Order: sequence, then structure tokens, then C-alpha cells
Amino acid sequence: MSTTPSQLSAPRVKLNNELIQIPVIGLGTAVDPPVPDDEIKSAVIRAIEVGFRHFDTAHKYRSEKPIGEAVQEALSTGLIQSRDELFITSKLWCGDAHPDLVVDALAKTLRNLKMEYIDLYLIHWPLSCQPGKYDFPIKEDDFLPMDFEGVWRAMEECQKLGLAKSIGVSNFSCKKLKDLLAVSKIPPAVNQVEVNPFWQQKKLIDLCKENGILVTAYSPLGAIGTFYGSNRVLESEVLQEIAKSKGKSIPQVCLRWAYEQGIAVVVKSFNRERMIENLTIFDWELSEEDHEKIQGIPQSRGVTGWPYLSNKGPFKTLEELWDGEI
Repeated sequence: MSTTPSQLSAPRVKLNNELIQIPVIGLGTAVDPPVPDDEIKSAVIRAIEVGFRHFDTAHKYRSEKPIGEAVQEALSTGLIQSRDELFITSKLWCGDAHPDLVVDALAKTLRNLKMEYIDLYLIHWPLSCQPGKYDFPIKEDDFLPMDFEGVWRAMEECQKLGLAKSIGVSNFSCKKLKDLLAVSKIPPAVNQVEVNPFWQQKKLIDLCKENGILVTAYSPLGAIGTFYGSNRVLESEVLQEIAKSKGKSIPQVCLRWAYEQGIAVVVKSFNRERMIENLTIFDWELSEEDHEKIQGIPQSRGVTGWPYLSNKGPFKTLEELWDGEI
């Protein structure tokens, strides 16, 4: 029997607080260059129809409002019965990454989403900029070092207040994660970072597993944007060969590979057929030989993070931003 869209769904895994379960594939909504809100709203409704239940947004993406509108429509039309069926992630922007601004920033996100809580709130990048500044790229004079302990205390407060069911980080290196674990009362539940066959992050994934932190991969297909990415994943001969032998697409091979690493993934496609394809990775698997071939792919970051460097600090070089993990 063929699988119909209404039957599709992603498995869920428990986060480290044991209460929250996250669908292992989510829809990403970082669109570069930006698209109209209506386009994002339609894509989210389409994704819910297909079977997506995990949606990833951020203040920086400007997709919170259209996601909120899409969820309201899905509820009013009976597409979903309850907000609780969905898992929503958003992120704290650098201009709000100050101890006294975090709770208010999340309150603003919740107003945009028309929700009383989100399932996961992440520190977007491990640095701050001038309070209330939302420019991107961040102006060189606006960069500031983050008060990691103070900001994390405020993130913990968001969870205690019930505004976020779980909290975590994004773009944190092994060293920064260890530093945060040393001062946290509530450990991060998730570290969202670039992971794909060309940047496999084995050391970071192992560290996260040892500490009960789930890695969520962004750019699992080597996303292309104004500031990062390339076609190298989708043009890979190794991946083409594996996809052909399996009768699958390269994106399916990449997502299945990530799933078999024991991590979650956010993938951006607003095309209905590709959404269906992206959820159709759970009834087959890669062979040991496939894994060995993928393991042999030369490694380098696609998302270098260069827009977060400044001659005035806190990170002047990529070496400093990633603590040598480049």
C-alpha cells in the first residue's frame, strides 16, 4: 500500500527533561532572500497537511508571525485539534542576548506566534550585540561579548515561568558548550548546529550525547544563502551514487544519514512534493558501506559564521568563534 501524505509523520525523541518529545524532522523557515509572509504561512499550512509537526523559527528569520497565523488557521479548520500537537522552536537574537532582556524577548516571540508557550527556546549565536539592535549583518561597532552565565540564568527563568518548555543553544562549539554546562542549573536540551555529510560534527555530537543534549542539524542539504552555503552536497558524486543505488534522492539520503547519527534535523522546503519526500525516510536504511563512503567525504564548514566576526571582538577570527573546530 502506498503512503499517503495524511499517513506521514516523523518519530519523536525525548529531550533531557524527559517530558518533552521532539519530532526528529522539522520544517525550517529561514528564507534567504526573504519572501512575503503569506508565502511562509501557506508553506506551514501545507507542511501540517503533509504531516510536519515541528517548526523552526527565530526572531532573525521574521517568520514567527506567519507561523502563528498558519497555526491559528490550522486550528480553526480542524487540520490540528490542539496547539499541543506541534513542536515550535524559536531563538534569542544577539540584540536581546542580555540577562535583563531575555524574558521580554521571548514574550515578544510569543505575541508574534499567538501562543502561550514555545517548546524550545535557543540562544541563536554565542555572542551579543548592542541591546535592542536587530540589524543583520551586525554592525562592527555593535558587537559585544555575551554574559553567558547571566543570559543562561534568564533562559532558565523562561523555562521556570513556563514560557518555554525546554531551552538550548545554537552554534555552540564543544568548548562553549562545556563552559555553559559548568554554570548551568538546567542543562541545555538541544544544540542546533550545521550538520551534513560535508560537515559531520562527530566530536560535537559525541560530546552532546555524553551530556544528554540532542543535536539538531540545520543546513542538512548544505543550504545556499547570501552569506553561506553551496551546492556541494547536492552535487556530490558519492551521494549521487548512494541515492541511485537506493532508488532515493540525495536529500533523502542526507536526511536518513542524519537520522542514523541519532540527531534531529530541520530542513527547509516549501514545495509539497519535496516535503512529502523529506518525511519518507523512515522505512529504509543505509548500509555500512554507504556510511563508510559518506565518512570519507572531505570535511569543511558550509556556514562559516563570518558575519559574526568583528575586529572589535568578541570574535576576531573563525578560529576564535569556533574554538578551533574548523
